[in-house]
Amino acid sequence: MSEPPVDLIKGQVYITDGSVAYAGHHIHERSHPIHTHSFMEVAVVTGGQGVHRSLTGRKKLEVGDAILLRPGVWHGYEDCLDLDLHNCCFSNDLLQRELAWTREDPLLGYLLWTGPHSMQRRGMLTARLDAQALKECAIHLDALGRLRKEPAGEHRGDIIGRLSLFLSHVARAAVADLGDVPDRNGPTHPAVVEAMRLLESRLAHNWTLNELADELHLAPRYLIRVFKAATGLPPMAYLAQHRAERAATLLLHTDQPITQIGQSVGWADQNYFARRFKAHYGLTATTYRQRFTHRKVLL
Repeated sequence: MSEPPVDLIKGQVYITDGSVAYAGHHIHERSHPIHTHSFMEVAVVTGGQGVHRSLTGRKKLEVGDAILLRPGVWHGYEDCLDLDLHNCCFSNDLLQRELAWTREDPLLGYLLWTGPHSMQRRGMLTARLDAQALKECAIHLDALGRLRKEPAGEHRGDIIGRLSLFLSHVARAAVADLGDVPDRNGPTHPAVVEAMRLLESRLAHNWTLNELADELHLAPRYLIRVFKAATGLPPMAYLAQHRAERAATLLLHTDQPITQIGQSVGWADQNYFARRFKAHYGLTATTYRQRFTHRKVLL
């Protein structure tokens, strides 16, 4: 088996070969240190045992468990005994471009965009794959792993297709037993999709609910109702989660002063920025940068 294009440097994981997506097995013994990354990750347990550690606490892992982590989330593994993880990593750029359509899909939108931020999950979402789903996920992940050897320019569609099929299985499992799941019977309300895009593209703007509703030609109360029904969050809470995520990326990849980072994501009041960032990541911005920063550019 060739070495995976993933490296751990000063607490941060890098995809080292420029791949837009990567899948491969990792065997952990004893522990795997706390780390973070600037790409999306889904880890599927295919064997062994261990404990997953994150801001939400410690969780004993079983075969079939799947964990999705948004960019910037920190986590690690403890008490591992032949813990076999089938990891799938893909760049945030891929999510914003080729996978942007997933915002409009009730299940994939929940898995990738909104579910990890709702119900105080702090950028993580867990799922339990049954035996058949686990088997089919393994097929798609193995295919993704083989595609690494092929020219990316000629197989980008294959990569995105396999990734989408894998994510669909995880999404169905993630919503199976949850109470805060969006309506599955149709696409996400177009006003909600447009609101998400507006908020994400203009994080630094001093948004108010009334201004966002005016942009969408909707009444504020109606916007809250349809947005929360689709995402599990009111619009301003969704904005706060993405501001924290963007701030984490800037802390990791730039030398900008923390005060400047707060302003660039729309939190000019430094005390407010400090409270919101720590509420999301459990660490101050200074501690987060000191623990995880590295100058190398990530996907």
